Amino acid sequence: MTSKNMKLGILIQGPGGHMNSWKSEDVPADGSINLNHYIAVTHKAEQAGFDFVFIADGLHINEKSIPHFLNRFEPLTLLSTLAAVTKHIGLVGTISTTYSEPFNVARQFASLDIISGGRAGWNVVTSPLEGTASNFNKGNHPEHRLRYQMADEYLEVTKGLWDSWEDAAFVRNRETGQFFDKDKMHRLNHNGEFFTAQGPLNIERSKQGQPVIFQAGSSKTGIAFAAKHGEAIFTNKSTLESAQEYYRTLKNQAAEYGRKREAIAVLPQLSPIIGATEEEAEEQYNAIKHLIGIEEALHYLGRFFDHFNFSQFPLDEAFPDIGEVGKNSFQSTTDEIKKMAKDENLTLREVALRVATPKNEFFGTYEQVANKMIEWVDQDAADGFVLSMYVLGKQYEDFLEHVVPILVEKGYYNRGYESDTLRGNLGLPFIENRYKKEHIKTK
Repeated sequence: MTSKNMKLGILIQGPGGHMNSWKSEDVPADGSINLNHYIAVTHKAEQAGFDFVFIADGLHINEKSIPHFLNRFEPLTLLSTLAAVTKHIGLVGTISTTYSEPFNVARQFASLDIISGGRAGWNVVTSPLEGTASNFNKGNHPEHRLRYQMADEYLEVTKGLWDSWEDAAFVRNRETGQFFDKDKMHRLNHNGEFFTAQGPLNIERSKQGQPVIFQAGSSKTGIAFAAKHGEAIFTNKSTLESAQEYYRTLKNQAAEYGRKREAIAVLPQLSPIIGATEEEAEEQYNAIKHLIGIEEALHYLGRFFDHFNFSQFPLDEAFPDIGEVGKNSFQSTTDEIKKMAKDENLTLREVALRVATPKNEFFGTYEQVANKMIEWVDQDAADGFVLSMYVLGKQYEDFLEHVVPILVEKGYYNRGYESDTLRGNLGLPFIENRYKKEHIKTK
């Protein structure tokens, strides 16, 4: 095998993806601000040949937020530190287009890209929680479609700023005294509906051209945005059929934009529960499930609906009809939750507990989970996965020790790094500077 077929990344949310992962003795209780924990998880991923680490983020909290979200690192600060202690693994961080400015973000990611030697990626989000607006001087929280319209222009500005300098623009010739070639400097001069940016950006391009654009759009509007701009797409589809439909829809829409289907990697979230036997996997699931009580589960459920208070409804009656609540937050997720409740005739208690600790298709023995991953790749449901462990401790180590070797043995994964950039390892093309041909032509 000469190349990786399956792309793998690790989502690090402090102690883990479960809302009460911090209670597990497998991880540090202060995992969300424990630098040594992040470094250890990242080093293990790099030793296993993972393509990237992924740091999620949010800009609004309250008393009902996931506990370890109340106290966690800012992504770019953390990733810059991880860049200094790694050599190969990609470094992906989340920043909102709704509550930031293109020039600052373009500069931050360009800096991370150079610091890391071409390993940076930006997870572009539009911030679903309405309460976020209370932390910024930007007025009311924009509605869902408007946030994506803003993000579309934002990406155009950011990518334009990343092309401020052609490659090799900085001559740094001490004998002649020439520091840069002025013909290779370009001002963007953008004056749009939402953003203004003259440029140029005060940092050069990296060896991968531009940071990799990650995106997680799942609504109709979000998928269209991902098809236009996204290069690595993070999804949360839980069944083979839904993942196949998403994969097909996204790549078809990307082709309509004139993009090559293989220029986009679709990477579903993978939250496996594994064991040497099915019984052991069940024990692991029960240990995780018992980290949470029903009141906390209701709070977790409510977060997707903009922190809606579900405790006002009877627990053991049908999931309540709450109308359009949550439509302007995690739209696709809330639609799926309501559909699941209706299709399966679930009570509020059942919905809350299932959403808080879902048992998905990736449950079972090491061999069963590896085979399921291979099936998704073979059946055009995924190009790889973003590993999101409920508890980022022993289960993570078991995955690396037992599942990864099966993928290697079956020819679906390669532990070695074939490129020194994140783009190269994800099989994505180098981004040429938009002014390169124009410059050659004028010469």
